[in-house]
Amino acid sequence: MTIKQAILSVAVCAGIFSSCKDKDKEIPALTIPNNYDSTSFKANSVTQKAVLSQLKSLVDEVKKGRTGNPLVAMTLKALYETGNPNLKSVGTAYYDEKLSNEWFGEIEKASGGTFNPTLRTGEGGIFGSGTSAYLFDENGLEIEQLIEKGMFGSVIYKHVSDLLNGTISSATVDQVLAILGSNPTFPNTTSSKTSQPDAFVAGYVARRDKNDGNGLYSQLKSGLIKLQAAVKGGLDYNKERDEAAASIRLILEKANAATIINYCHSVTSLLSNTELTDNQKASALHALGESIGFTHGYKTIPNKKITDSQIDEILVLLNAPSNGQATCYKFITEPLEQLPRLADVISKLKVLYEFTDQDIIDFKSN
Repeated sequence: MTIKQAILSVAVCAGIFSSCKDKDKEIPALTIPNNYDSTSFKANSVTQKAVLSQLKSLVDEVKKGRTGNPLVAMTLKALYETGNPNLKSVGTAYYDEKLSNEWFGEIEKASGGTFNPTLRTGEGGIFGSGTSAYLFDENGLEIEQLIEKGMFGSVIYKHVSDLLNGTISSATVDQVLAILGSNPTFPNTTSSKTSQPDAFVAGYVARRDKNDGNGLYSQLKSGLIKLQAAVKGGLDYNKERDEAAASIRLILEKANAATIINYCHSVTSLLSNTELTDNQKASALHALGESIGFTHGYKTIPNKKITDSQIDEILVLLNAPSNGQATCYKFITEPLEQLPRLADVISKLKVLYEFTDQDIIDFKSN
């Protein structure tokens, strides 16, 4: 062996040794703290809080229709499109088309009138009284819920999905937490007795929690804390980062499905009674509208477990097809024939999200 060959051999061995040494270097397990780091939450969440404030303003205006006040589609559209960003720009193009070209106009036509699910004359209106007074279109569809609860999916969940599918930074994690309507204290309640209660999507996740440390809200909290820790840990923890992001998306979907099931339970319970009052009938249609809104808002959002075809199947069972005329009133006029459809909705969601029998029972609680 020449001197040159010897030197080259030593260099190669040194390189191999160095490479093996790097490969053998163990990365310590991700340290996940017990609490969420709130240091930059306020500064990072300004945009998300503005979007939620806009949603509240729009819903507050829509709710005026419950008391007989005429609603104006152009006013609703302005509230929906005001700001930068705004509900229109953050949400899905599909839902924007539905809101802008259909539902704002339909709720305007229904407002100021009265509704009777048996007679169904006119363009719809208020049915029920007091706290059980709700505004329905001529087919018994509560468009208020398509606007509000639908945007829990088309705007809020869509924004979460967009954030988690992009470059995830510490600011991103704060923004996800904020757009859900929660905060670093993770109150797990909508009670006004708490200084910072959960609202919007987070409020409904809290409603579905068992409060035993293993429920959906607890899982969401753990997922966000893990995601924050993984992002802070750097590139070595990209696997943990991606696992946490995927778990957060699935938990939110499961909470949404659990809420649909909860309202299906409510409709079934109400309409299984005999000699119903108008207020009970109105409350049943309202609960049905909630189910429809929570279902419809997820349509066309990518990277979700439930497919658009499955969403359409559920909407058909709820008598509110995505493309076609709703017949929600039939749950009032033909309860014996229609209630099994809700059992089918529950069954489909149970299988899809692998809920247990006990889960389905637990989801009756609100």
